[in-house]
Amino acid sequence: MRLTPLLALLLACVLPASALNVVFILADDLGYGELGCFGQQKIRTPHLDSLAAEGTKLTRHYTGAPVCAPARCILMSGKHAGHAEIRGNRQASVSFPQFKEGQHPISADTLLMPAVFKKAGYVTGAIGKWGLGPAGSSGDPTRHGFDLFFGYNCQAVAHSFYPRFLWKNDQQIEINPTPIPGHAKQPEGEVTMEKWIGRTYAPDLMVAEAEQFIASNQSKPFFLYLAFVEPHVAMHPPVERVNEYPAEWDTEVYRGDSGYLPHPRPRAAYAAMISDLDRHVGKIRAALEQAGVLDETLIVFTSDNGTTHPGGPGTRFHIGGCDAPFFNSTAGLRGYKGSLFEGGIRVPTIVRLPGKVKAGASDKTPGYFPDWFPTLCAAAGLEAPAGLDGSNLWPVLTGAAKPERATPMLWVYPEYGGQVAVRIGDFKVIRQGLKTKRPGPWQVFDLAKDPAEANDLAAARPELIEQAVAVLQREVSPNDKFPMAIPGAGE
Repeated sequence: MRLTPLLALLLACVLPASALNVVFILADDLGYGELGCFGQQKIRTPHLDSLAAEGTKLTRHYTGAPVCAPARCILMSGKHAGHAEIRGNRQASVSFPQFKEGQHPISADTLLMPAVFKKAGYVTGAIGKWGLGPAGSSGDPTRHGFDLFFGYNCQAVAHSFYPRFLWKNDQQIEINPTPIPGHAKQPEGEVTMEKWIGRTYAPDLMVAEAEQFIASNQSKPFFLYLAFVEPHVAMHPPVERVNEYPAEWDTEVYRGDSGYLPHPRPRAAYAAMISDLDRHVGKIRAALEQAGVLDETLIVFTSDNGTTHPGGPGTRFHIGGCDAPFFNSTAGLRGYKGSLFEGGIRVPTIVRLPGKVKAGASDKTPGYFPDWFPTLCAAAGLEAPAGLDGSNLWPVLTGAAKPERATPMLWVYPEYGGQVAVRIGDFKVIRQGLKTKRPGPWQVFDLAKDPAEANDLAAARPELIEQAVAVLQREVSPNDKFPMAIPGAGE
């Protein structure tokens, strides 16, 4: 790390001898099988494939929740879903009507990862989608350790890639005087791409801001969180990027009948969004190389949850026009976004740091979002705060040892009918429909032998259900904003 003598002296009391930059890249609704390095056959992702060739793939890594806001809360706080404050996608206006956009804010005293890095002398930036509280609320990212925030504060606004404005800290920056909505239907007539294209494509601005952040801070240690919005629908990438994919792919127009925007070439548009995400990663890597800090920067890439789920009756399209079966987006895993089955929570994950993280490797060690807080602290030589729920994966990533997990990996999700899951060794215990009139049964799957979760072992392994219930009843704290009771094994 290149530090001026004066800066090195000032930071000596808080920074380790050789401070490490951290760039954490979070995709939005990217399926486990949607990258070439994770088996994708149709969508081109050369930059991410190169990142995997230079680093290690984590093939059994999981998000902390199957949708946006709780996944991000768990990632940033290091608390699993039984302790995390945000456990669902609740709008801020439900409890705080003064806010017209944004999600339910985390509390002011909730410690998030960037605050630890900032206290240690790092410059901190968040670019992309936030979703943990509006500007001016207790969840404002600049109140939780970020020196810079640029992008979408609100997940709902992020449904459009041509919004009226983006946020830069507490200021709205207008980028499209005539914004394009994220939702519309067109039951009849010709559907065109051009109708849903605005003046300024928000993702391009966010990448440029990230490049500038890296260039401006190349002589300082930095922590950069890049929460890109692809491939979350709506699908309206620039026309020329859609045209990179075969016209013959699309035999049916999407008219918006599963939400979001219509599109004449939905398969090509979805692929273009993932290729765009890949381009973003390539530009970030190039910016790090140009700044001379590429090999002094830990890069982590992952996704907040799996690919989007099927639409309503009468349509073959998934939400927003996605065609997940066409792309084999889950790589054979069961379930999609919103589900605690593997396809909803197992996410493609890549880690790169030459000299520390093995190149061209794959690691099957199970891990999930609560682990990143202690792991990144360990990588940077910082002391992780007490009370985190995750395990330090840095020994795994550097080939030293496997972690001993004090608490099994668990998920508590009160939306989409109410769901819970616990991973005990290679087994997963799961139950759905807990907040419906007819809750589903407890199910048990051996993920080592049955990653598609096709063979329910509940009748043969009742002791695993009892163990899972004991874990959940011990680990799930009350939460009046996101309530869900944990039933007993026989209930």
